[in-house]
Amino acid sequence: MRPQKTAMLLAQRIVADINRRGNTVGDRLPPERVMLEEYDIGRGTLRESLRFLELQGVIALKPGPGGGPVVQKPDSASLATSLTLLLQFSSAPFRTIAEARAGLEPMMAQLAAQRMRKDQLADLKSSVDTMYDNLGDQEIFLEENKRFHDVIAHGSGNAMFGYLVDALLGILDGSAIGIDYPEVRRVAVHKAHLDIYEAIAANDPAQSAAAMEDHIAQYLKYAEKKFPDVLDAPIVWGVSS
Repeated sequence: MRPQKTAMLLAQRIVADINRRGNTVGDRLPPERVMLEEYDIGRGTLRESLRFLELQGVIALKPGPGGGPVVQKPDSASLATSLTLLLQFSSAPFRTIAEARAGLEPMMAQLAAQRMRKDQLADLKSSVDTMYDNLGDQEIFLEENKRFHDVIAHGSGNAMFGYLVDALLGILDGSAIGIDYPEVRRVAVHKAHLDIYEAIAANDPAQSAAAMEDHIAQYLKYAEKKFPDVLDAPIVWGVSS
């Protein structure tokens, strides 16, 4: 195994110290001169570590007087980028993402039926209603489609699922890769979302999983029939929105 670079080891120490101090979003980290002394490393190594943490969304580097590293909360963007690059260099098609969702999302819906909080359930209902009220607007439809699946993923009570779905939906944005949703299809999607919502609201894990499984299967069936070339196209970084 290759030894870890000093900059990576330092980045791990910085993150550990953020946790140890209980730093939260917006907190400033010690200035460069203090960190150089505290960690006993060179300026180049420190700056490389901080740049890496910035790319991962752990910190933001504020320029100018009074600037420096500020604690941030990482999101799924870096995960989506990493997954996209891994899949691109594996020559994986967009079908890969759709198949992964088919395997994962029924389990998420099953857990959501058991664990979803009242505020999350209200958010899910809001998404269903907003989609219905704007079936003639594909942009709003796509926003609510993503929101619906995000709420279920995070409502599963499993943080891994939440970040995975955020990342997968970030890669597989139908509008970005060329899948169109005519109004008749939007109506069908809304009906599927309503069925899933009602099963989750009824705290019915089995029905929630079954409704989600059918919903993803219908999406794949539609995409296979209307846009097979899109599903078979290779994943390329920069295609998703």
